[in-house]
Amino acid sequence: MKVAAQTAFSALLIFFFSCASLFAEAAQAPAQRQQPEFIRQGQQLMREGKLEEALALYRQTLQALPLSLPANIAAGNVLDLLGRSDEARKYFQKAIDIAEKPEQKALANRAMAMSYAFEGSCKKTVEYEQKVFDYHVTMQDFFQQGEIADEAARVCIDDGDLDAALRWYKVGHDTGLKEPDIKPARVDLWNFRWEHAQARIAARRGNLAEAQDHVTAAKAILDKGTNPEQAPFFPYLRGYLAFYGQDYKTAAEELLKANQNDPFIQCLLGQTYEKLGEKDKAIEFYRKAAAATAHNPPAAYAVPFAKKKLAS
Repeated sequence: MKVAAQTAFSALLIFFFSCASLFAEAAQAPAQRQQPEFIRQGQQLMREGKLEEALALYRQTLQALPLSLPANIAAGNVLDLLGRSDEARKYFQKAIDIAEKPEQKALANRAMAMSYAFEGSCKKTVEYEQKVFDYHVTMQDFFQQGEIADEAARVCIDDGDLDAALRWYKVGHDTGLKEPDIKPARVDLWNFRWEHAQARIAARRGNLAEAQDHVTAAKAILDKGTNPEQAPFFPYLRGYLAFYGQDYKTAAEELLKANQNDPFIQCLLGQTYEKLGEKDKAIEFYRKAAAATAHNPPAAYAVPFAKKKLAS
């Protein structure tokens, strides 16, 4: 039963969240086969930039199926992207209330956590991520506990609560390593993430020498070759440090080597080009970031930030 519940929860997470996890790409195809038709149609509308039409579709579905967990969460997701988080949370609360299984309630709580992330609230995000974390404690799923802790930490660092971010990143690292019979590659993954996080936090605090020590440690782990899919996160890290070190030319060079589909990277590039006085390039990247349709920490930070930049 425990394995079945974990499998169901993982499918639901892939279903609603665009994740950069180790296994997201491999799981994408089976997850898509589980999607209801209205979700597929809504996602297509969102890819086309038709958020209001996607919302209308989900609301129409809810008129016929008011207790649909996917429809309530999907409607809330779109509303967050539209900047209407107060309204979004009514749908997420409905999803929490109607969830019959623990994994469904965890999914709804995670959606609520991300809704608060769209408003930059570390405190409220953590409140709901704790509920998801606790669910994975009951399942003895140490990897997912680490994932959720890191997700909460990511929201907190973007919110500027560096103490909370460091605390949750440490929880993620230490909990992830408790996985029974953990493989060496998984140990390297958690250690790489931990060095990556400490480097960013040190950079945000202006401790560039300390940040560089963590960059060196992260590179040594990456060079072991056990987690090649993490390679794009290293130029992101170097670009991040260069940006907060006010070396904007290097920041642009490094960030352009990172994942160009990540709205946070797009947003940071926009900020970098703005610092360099290249307004057109800044606007180009802000537009890309503002068009993100994921409901995860990178989009939660980038979409509202980029839209404010474009409006100004």
